[in-house]
Amino acid sequence: MHNLAEFLRKNKHWLLFFFLEVVSIVLLFRFNNYQGSVWFTSANILAGRTYEMSSKVGSYLTMGKVNKELTRRNVILEQQVHELSKELYEKTRDPKYLSKGQYRFLAPFNLIEAKVVSNSLNKSENFITINKGSWDGIKRDMGVVCGNGVVGTVYLVGIHYSVVIPILNARSNISCAIQGRDYFGYLHWSGGVSDVAYLDDIPRHARFKLGDRVVTSGYSSIFPAGVLVGKVKHVYNSDDGLSFRVAVQLSTDFGNLRDVCVIDDAILHQRRKMMITAQDSIKKLGDGVSQPTE
Repeated sequence: MHNLAEFLRKNKHWLLFFFLEVVSIVLLFRFNNYQGSVWFTSANILAGRTYEMSSKVGSYLTMGKVNKELTRRNVILEQQVHELSKELYEKTRDPKYLSKGQYRFLAPFNLIEAKVVSNSLNKSENFITINKGSWDGIKRDMGVVCGNGVVGTVYLVGIHYSVVIPILNARSNISCAIQGRDYFGYLHWSGGVSDVAYLDDIPRHARFKLGDRVVTSGYSSIFPAGVLVGKVKHVYNSDDGLSFRVAVQLSTDFGNLRDVCVIDDAILHQRRKMMITAQDSIKKLGDGVSQPTE
């Protein structure tokens, strides 16, 4: 208490000066319209900018949660579209309603949500790392999709993380078809731009046009039929001239890929297991036939 009193005694002139300054400023802005309007406008601008900056920071910090929620809602909405299309087809028997909705075929599947933690675009063999692993139910050779279409295939699985081979990898080989045309081929990426891949082995008698949708064919144990891949951008002749090579404008923006879903379905796994068993049986049968008999 003695120190406080001593401080006030030594600085009483400065304290009186600051007090009178504050009183003068209050009187100036309160009883003069022009100065009052200037103060009010400046204070509002400062407060507005402060609130705007705070809002932007808050939005940025919650962006990951919002994107995850949007991905989940997109999948739910696509499932609802599938159910409505199915009911409408049962009533009208019009097959066009069955093609509505990008994820109509994913309704019965279990989708594991994941976030991309690492991604590359400028290599011949690009890889994507996601933050889900074996503890989350991820297994090798599961298909990976996003809200816009196909992403790739699970290649390596750890406990908490997994590596995905995307379409933008020279080793990627996905069976795709031109929707509504019943022609299929295999999608490959030849490097270069990240939004174009090529569908090979399309028959010469195939009839389709630019802008037709390219989807997964369903002839594999990884993706069900109908997952969007992209649209026909250009058509070339194959090197041997026996088929078409179709340039596909990819629907997935790999440069802005954040949230994905991994398709976990027992039917697809069972189909793959049966295919592997059948291939092994055929191989063993071939080896037995090729062996000389005594």
